[in-house]
Amino acid sequence: MTDPFSQFEEWLDEAAAAGEHEPTAMSVATVDAQGGPSVRMVLLKQVDPRGFVFYTNLDSPKAADLSARPRAALCFHWKSIGRQVRVSGRAEKVSDAEADAYYATRPRLSQLGAWASKQSRPMRGYYDLEQSCAAYALRYPLGGVPRPPFWSGFRIVPDRIEFWRDKPFRRHERVIRVLDGGQWGEQWLYP
Repeated sequence: MTDPFSQFEEWLDEAAAAGEHEPTAMSVATVDAQGGPSVRMVLLKQVDPRGFVFYTNLDSPKAADLSARPRAALCFHWKSIGRQVRVSGRAEKVSDAEADAYYATRPRLSQLGAWASKQSRPMRGYYDLEQSCAAYALRYPLGGVPRPPFWSGFRIVPDRIEFWRDKPFRRHERVIRVLDGGQWGEQWLYP
């Protein structure tokens, strides 16, 4: 039985090699404090046996959802190779050191954009964002751009990972890996 993280990374590499436009794109499903579901696309920035990491504005609806109900579901779909991976588990914030390290790798304009965007809040038009970006470019004209205190990441620590492979005549392969007592078990599922 293959370690689920190794299998995931193998499939991710195959999707990238097959020319998948954004192989790290994943949907993140959360539930708000009132029980309302929400799903959106983000990019996976790190995966290891501790979990799946993405970054966001901590004032965003997804961050509020994860604070109210710290569980999430992820879905990766790679049409080019006919595969999908679904992940569910507990959400936790990454450490400041991890967020700082990743933030330092971002292009300067992306760093300025993290400061400039009031994620998911209304604006009059696209020019509002451009004005805000210009203001932060003036604030940080040279050198490094510090990570905003309202920008960090979340790690989804999985307890379930499902691997789905397309097969002819809708006879798809589905294998679910479930964490039980610190060990990953395996169960085949009917399609």
